Amino acid sequence: SAGAVKMQPKAEELKFVTKNDGYVHIHPSSVNYQTRHFESPYLVYHEKIKTSRVFIRDCSMVSVYPLVLLGGGQVHMQLQKGEFVISLDDGWIRFVAASHQVAELVKELRCELDQLLQDKIKNPSMDLCMCPRGSRIIGMIVKLVTTQ
Repeated sequence: SAGAVKMQPKAEELKFVTKNDGYVHIHPSSVNYQTRHFESPYLVYHEKIKTSRVFIRDCSMVSVYPLVLLGGGQVHMQLQKGEFVISLDDGWIRFVAASHQVAELVKELRCELDQLLQDKIKNPSMDLCMCPRGSRIIGMIVKLVTTQ
């Protein structure tokens, strides 16, 4: 009965930041245009266009673990002000890990996944689900992403 209630932004007010273009908006023709709140502040998109302003289309929200495990670039970890920070894309995207152990495990899982994908490229007939190492890595990633 008293006080202010924070309101969600209008669709045309919602904006995101990209490394190269600054602020971008979701295109009005996008399915996500009317979405006013995302559980994660990160979106991946397929197309970026510039008309009256820069818009993204074909976008999907992505949470932290899939972004760290499947995103491009190297994963780095460092201690900053007593917190363990995992960074991607030369430090442009950064996450604070719950602990040093969590940061190390996520970084190691990413390295294992990268190596597994390199092995698959070298040997396309390799069945990742039948390979003991591959099935363990994939199982761990599925568990991590579905239970976060």
